[in-house]
Amino acid sequence: MKIDISKRLKDLPPYLFAEIDKAKKDAIAQGRDIINLGIGDPDTPTPQHIVESLCQAAKDSKNHHYALDQGLDSLRIAISKWCARRFDIDLNPDTQVLPLIGSKEGIAHIPMAFLNPGDVVLHTEPNYPPYKTASILSLGKPYALPLKEENDFFPRFDNIPRAVLKKAKLLFMNYPNNPTAAIATKSFLRKVVDFARKNNIIICADAAYSEIAFDDHKPLSIFEIPGAMDVAVEFHSLSKTYNMAGWRIGWACGNAQIVAALGKVKTNIDSGIFNAIQLAGVTALTGPQYCIKEANEVYRQRRDALVGGLNKLGWKVPSPRATFYVWTKLPAGHKDSRAFAKLLLDKADIVVTPGVGFGASGEGYIRMALTVSKERIKEAVDRIKKVL
Repeated sequence: MKIDISKRLKDLPPYLFAEIDKAKKDAIAQGRDIINLGIGDPDTPTPQHIVESLCQAAKDSKNHHYALDQGLDSLRIAISKWCARRFDIDLNPDTQVLPLIGSKEGIAHIPMAFLNPGDVVLHTEPNYPPYKTASILSLGKPYALPLKEENDFFPRFDNIPRAVLKKAKLLFMNYPNNPTAAIATKSFLRKVVDFARKNNIIICADAAYSEIAFDDHKPLSIFEIPGAMDVAVEFHSLSKTYNMAGWRIGWACGNAQIVAALGKVKTNIDSGIFNAIQLAGVTALTGPQYCIKEANEVYRQRRDALVGGLNKLGWKVPSPRATFYVWTKLPAGHKDSRAFAKLLLDKADIVVTPGVGFGASGEGYIRMALTVSKERIKEAVDRIKKVL
């Protein structure tokens, strides 16, 4: 029997992080001491009070049944109160909040709610790969908005062809940005909201890194901009904020009609988040928040060690004010990001992410994640020194 996969699956590019993980595993299997600055997976454990909450909830047989598609009332209320505290925004927990099996799940499913074949999805680039792949899987046409350093890694809307705008349904954007670590200003977010309202486009704002910031910076929510609630949905994640990457819990919030449409897709695809994990999420959102400050201090020290160390080598590396990523141009004499990443793996046993893996606009850059100890980062700098 000949097995022929669908055209939409054939159209998908190789998944970047799966490729990186395979290269890392192959190197480790050879007995090499790999320093992994590739995938942004928090290396420190989930705070103990959240773990204990899960353990207690998992023992209660009431939590062993199917979860409600809309999520527990207590979780949606906790989310709405967290957003009110953090961003001073008022969300109705019954109609404007939808728990997700990780924000990636919601990002992957929302194109299904709004796209017809041939509709266009605008997305910033370099970008988190699911913006593009989810659009392709929903038979949409992704259209990249390049993020250039000279524009502070903000997209330009004034040069989008009119024919593209007429078919555009969604705009994926991400600030604080992965991979560039750029942060959004209020003036930029006002432009985004005005653009979306004028062109009848839904903003899908990915705020997964909203709580990882340094130097007294407080990242913004799209909903701090007047009029955003008319056109936007925002995705949040507990993965980075509370070191809960493997737990798979996040949420979408915003315009009630957009949230309801995403909820209808979810109802037909999954059966909700394990209730014990939802209750642990309530603990994370309502319990002590010192863990966020502690984690950010750890990342800041790592950032300073990596950026400071590389700059001493003559490599001009900017210091990020948010996310746990360092995004930098390749050092002098190098132009191909895949080749440079391979060089670091082959000669220094270091995994980094080539910028071109985030889209053509990322060529000439690499991304390094601050998800290994400061000691290992210093060792990575020493290894890079020998290569350069």
